[in-house]
Amino acid sequence: MIERLYSTYYKELLGWCSIMTQDLQQAEDLVQEAFLRAMHHTALLDKLEEQQRVSWLYRTIKNLYIDKIRHASFETTVEEMPESVAEPDEFVQVDYEQIILQLSEEEQKLFLMQYQGYDSKELGQIFGIPSGTVRAKLSSVRKKLRAVLQE
Repeated sequence: MIERLYSTYYKELLGWCSIMTQDLQQAEDLVQEAFLRAMHHTALLDKLEEQQRVSWLYRTIKNLYIDKIRHASFETTVEEMPESVAEPDEFVQVDYEQIILQLSEEEQKLFLMQYQGYDSKELGQIFGIPSGTVRAKLSSVRKKLRAVLQE
């Protein structure tokens, strides 16, 4: 079943993922990782219809990409932290990171990806929601953050 999915949908998934990531190598890695995960979840996939299996692959790729972006942003933050004693401004940065961690996982992803340059249309495509909903959620996140900062 996995082999048939691979031969039938690999190019379609790779094309979609290439558009999402703007990087063919990263797209290939994500699609391959999704098929590896599919191999580990064959019991679940056997119970699904064909279109549900394809949807599962799309959702898995999207989630892998979001996780990769989120982890990359945290890795960058960790790499930038100096080994010396932190200055007051550095403490403020740590405080902001702690505040962001108070958001739900989806809110964190939306917030961080928006400040990495994604617009509401792109975020809507990644998360599978309308761009207006993305803007509303980001507005809500900003209100939450302001409330926490004012405390």
